[in-house]
Amino acid sequence: MDRPIRVLVAKPGLDGHDRGALIIAQALRDEGMEVIYTGLRQSPAQIVATAIQEDVDVIGLSCLSGAHNELFPEVVRLLKENNAEDIIVVGGGVIPQEDIAFLKESGIAEVFTPGTTTKETANFIREAVLTKEGKV
Repeated sequence: MDRPIRVLVAKPGLDGHDRGALIIAQALRDEGMEVIYTGLRQSPAQIVATAIQEDVDVIGLSCLSGAHNELFPEVVRLLKENNAEDIIVVGGGVIPQEDIAFLKESGIAEVFTPGTTTKETANFIREAVLTKEGKV
């Protein structure tokens, strides 16, 4: 890849806690990625519009409120509706193990739960983008 990976870190819904999202954003920057952070309380439509406008490779969704089963698939649906399904979507936060299969079936490429290292997250994103571009 001859340019930095562009990642949009977003906090969908009413969740007001963003410490984890900020840590991930900084870690991905430290890994050489360009990171755009949307701030708190973004709707799925706002997230998708920003992702398209910023021409990102990846959207990283962070949710601690328990609304991940509604919000994450809605982001994927809106990406498809806007012909932007080439944007990889990953999620993280306090997500019960039993919800992960549903989220992956809904189009979330990977779900990172507490205890995942920032290095693991960065490595997954890097690998997913390279695979999407046919470079792996």
